[in-house]
Parts: sequence; structure tokens; C-alpha cells
Amino acid sequence: MPEAAALDRVAFQLGSITVYWYGIIIMAGVVLGIVLANKEGARQGLPKDTFTDLIFIAIPMALIFARLYYVLFEWDYYFKNPAKIVAIWQGGIAIHGALIGGTIAAIWYAKRKKIPFLKLADIAAPSLILGQAIGRWGNFMNQEAHGGVVARTFLENLYLPEFIINQMYIDGLYYHPTFLYESLWNLLIFTLLIFLRKKKLIQGEIFFSYLIFYSIGRFFIEGMRTDSLMLFDIIRMAQVVSLVLLIIGIFMIIYRRKRQNNFSKSEEVM
Repeated sequence: MPEAAALDRVAFQLGSITVYWYGIIIMAGVVLGIVLANKEGARQGLPKDTFTDLIFIAIPMALIFARLYYVLFEWDYYFKNPAKIVAIWQGGIAIHGALIGGTIAAIWYAKRKKIPFLKLADIAAPSLILGQAIGRWGNFMNQEAHGGVVARTFLENLYLPEFIINQMYIDGLYYHPTFLYESLWNLLIFTLLIFLRKKKLIQGEIFFSYLIFYSIGRFFIEGMRTDSLMLFDIIRMAQVVSLVLLIIGIFMIIYRRKRQNNFSKSEEVM
């Protein structure tokens, strides 16, 4: 039986402009994330359009750092082809770079607006992970961010719909749908973070929980991928960064809880 054709990565044409599903899906995640963050921000007493204003700073910073991160770890290629450094439309961005750039933008914005950064980060964390969950379907449309070769029967045994199985058929072989694994993991984290909002936590713990749980999933899923950026050609960079973020998240929760307990004891003594 002949294999079904892959889904077209082009959504539509506007004259000479090609609009790809990847961009549409990414923007859908961004818009939904802003709506959720603005709603929660208003509930917590922030100005109505706090996150709408922030996104105009955070998105350019995130894109720049996402591209720089990718270029840095593919420097042998871009050193020989410097004109392609800015050719972001040809692919080549990294979520960890986007996270770094977006965080820098958020710190600057929080300071300018006199809003505690960790309050801003706690509100934004569920939107971030939801956007990442949605964004992975852009990778699906591009047939990228997949894992190693598998048999079709393996995918069928996962009870995947036919359109996903067909999209994982690339150049005559089937591949692990690692985009799907990460998307589902991120949706689970989103649910957890929304649940944590109802708990009495120290400011910053929702954001640090995001770093911890995303890093755990990304570490293991990255090990299955075939397109990883490598550090010194011996270790996957995303796994290194995931371990660093995991340690930072755990350390900050323990440190801030210990500091709050010491502060409470000091008040009791006084």
C-alpha cells in the first residue's frame, strides 16, 4: 500500500509571500499565552495589558537569542557562510536561547515597571509552557525535531492517528515523534502549574517549578532526537542546559524557603 503524502508545511500564499503553518502555530501559542497571562495578571492586581506590552520586548529578544544560541553551536557552518546567520526563515532557532532572551527582557521590563520579576515570572510560566506545547506542532508540520528511526508498527502500537504516523514518514523511513512526547509532557506541566497557583507558595516557586519539570522532560526527550546541538561533539547542549536549569530551580526553591523560615524565626524572637 503506498504511503500517504505528508501534510503541506505551507498554509497559503499572499502574492510572493509564503505563509507557513509553523509561523501560524507559533503565533497561536503566543496569543493564547498572552490572553492567559493578562487574565491572571489582572487577577493579581497588575495593569490590564502588562503582558501585551511585555511581549513586544520579549519576542524580539527571544528570537535574537534563540538564533544566536543556534548559530554559536553550529559555528563551523556559519563561519563559512556568514550571510546565512540572519536567514532565520531557513530554520535554526533554539528554545533555550529564546528562554534566556525572554528572561533578560522580562527582568528589564519588571525593573522599569517596578513589578517584582518573580511575580511576573510566576504568572507567565503556565503561558510559556503552554506556548511550547503548542509550538511543537509547528515542528510536526515541518517534519523536524523528531527522534531516531522506528518501524511503522511501533507508531501504530502507540495508537497514534494516521495523520501523525504519515507525517513521521520522512525520506522512506519512520521516526520517533519526539515533538509529540514533548508537547504532551509540556501540557502535563501546564496542568501542574495551574494547580500550583491554588497553593500557598513562596513567590517564584511556580516559575522555578516550570524550570525543574520542563528540564526533566527535555533532558530525556533530547536524548532521543537526531538534530541536537552538540557541545565539543561529545554531549548534547540541551541536556547540559537542562541539568543547569534543573539545579538552579531546585536550589532556588530550597534557598528561598530556608531564608523565609529563618526570617520567620527571627520575627518570633523579636
